[in-house]
Amino acid sequence: MDRSRQAAWQEVLAAELKRWSAQSYADLVSGLRDVQTYEVERGSQKYQVEVELLEQADDYVHIAVAVDDGTLPASLSPLTRTFIKKSVKG
Repeated sequence: MDRSRQAAWQEVLAAELKRWSAQSYADLVSGLRDVQTYEVERGSQKYQVEVELLEQADDYVHIAVAVDDGTLPASLSPLTRTFIKKSVKG
């Protein structure tokens, strides 16, 4: 994949990671009962985003966010990052 394409994927992934990681533990658990797939648009390019709850424990959730532009063969290996959100116990 060329650098400009990879940079564009990185930008979209960073924005989606920021959006999802800002949510609370409870919101992530309720919002990710099923894998979320959707499209975002930047400029004239559309990107596929997939967000999945990988692991849920009492004190944290592990979330994966993947981005690609829907073209083959590059989209067979989406750019993926994960994050952990800890629950806040009262």
